Amino acid sequence: MEETPMPEPLRRAVHQLISEAVMNCQEVLRYTEPDIAHDWKRMTMIHATDVSDTMDMASMLIAAYCQRTGMALDTLASYLQTRQQRSRAAGPRDADRYQVDGMLGTPLPPEDVQSAKTRFSMGQRYAENGPMDEPDEQRLFTEAVLHGLRARLCDDVDSLDGYLPPQVALLARKVAEVLEVPELAAT
Repeated sequence: MEETPMPEPLRRAVHQLISEAVMNCQEVLRYTEPDIAHDWKRMTMIHATDVSDTMDMASMLIAAYCQRTGMALDTLASYLQTRQQRSRAAGPRDADRYQVDGMLGTPLPPEDVQSAKTRFSMGQRYAENGPMDEPDEQRLFTEAVLHGLRARLCDDVDSLDGYLPPQVALLARKVAEVLEVPELAAT
């Protein structure tokens, strides 16, 4: 395994792209909140696809570097996990629709396909007692960090109280306070 570090210009580009993706993740979360839900469909999809596109750009920059330095194409394809990729242009698949059916309590279509049943069941678990049902410490912390970071970067910490659940707002405020740049003492 090669022990050379990532070239500094590539590292800076990747860090910039990751920062952009994180900001868009926060926007996705923000538009799920009831107080600003009037435009949730458009805004959550726009920001979620921006996250995906930005992460694709980071992956492709790294892949281009690896290819340039002689990485075998089959190794590159393996690292890029190309077998998992699917195009958004094709739109939602049946499996996606089955999962939404399970979330919303719509009857499962009569197709006798195991993948349909699996995705339907996943949707049911989200609706009934899914991973998001109970406050999860890791999820709450992740949301608070994203919201607190955004509030600090935008210098708008007071906005945290306007649309977040109280427990997330409290944690986000703490995150924003920790990120506050202290003023240097005059010498």
